[in-house]
Amino acid sequence: MRIVKLSPQSLAFPSPEGALRDPNGLLAIGGDLTPSRLLAAYERGIFPWYSPGEAILWWSPDPRAVMFPAEHHVSRSLKRFLRANPFRITLNQDFAAVIAACAYRPDEGTWIGPEVQQAYLQLHQQGHAHSVEVWQEDKLVGGLYGVAQGALFCGESMFSRTTNASKCALMAFCRHFAAYGGELVDCQVLNAHTASLGAKEIPRRQFLQLLSHLQRRVLAPECWQSQVIPPHPVEPPSPTN
Repeated sequence: MRIVKLSPQSLAFPSPEGALRDPNGLLAIGGDLTPSRLLAAYERGIFPWYSPGEAILWWSPDPRAVMFPAEHHVSRSLKRFLRANPFRITLNQDFAAVIAACAYRPDEGTWIGPEVQQAYLQLHQQGHAHSVEVWQEDKLVGGLYGVAQGALFCGESMFSRTTNASKCALMAFCRHFAAYGGELVDCQVLNAHTASLGAKEIPRRQFLQLLSHLQRRVLAPECWQSQVIPPHPVEPPSPTN
């Protein structure tokens, strides 16, 4: 197994099965972040991740962290929190602000540099990348963004500036996505935070099989229209005697 250097004249990627085991999933180096190359990568279960100023690295880890939206569990404490209705949650109303907020990590550093932000903003303008925004009054306090592949959503990053904001963004998105036929959210690599939100690991081969099946599904255009997403399910009124 070796890292493949991408050709600037071709959008071809090597098979994910050839990715390194250490570091887990490293597959290729080079290329660019044009919309066509990014889409070619996501269509094959590959994503970019690298430090600003360095060569672009392309990954397809094994195992893969995923979340099944229909199975997303909301804890009792979060349900109680939501009853207070502290947030307004929207879809595709300020993608640029969301990705900029995801990039702002002064204590950790970030891979989401200006080049990356511009690349995904182009994907958003073309209808491939989407954002969820969490508002407290008129202030953006949380959100997430990623790339759609039919009935699969490739989550890229999320942020939170107040308690439970990112959890509420993900919960509301999972419910909305599932309602339109979405079946899988790609979380890429499992960590303590994604695990606490319900992500689990599956073999890369299984993920690629699901990707091949789900990316052919076409969701209704209304799924991705700019809109308000209810922060919690609308419950029917209690029956009266």
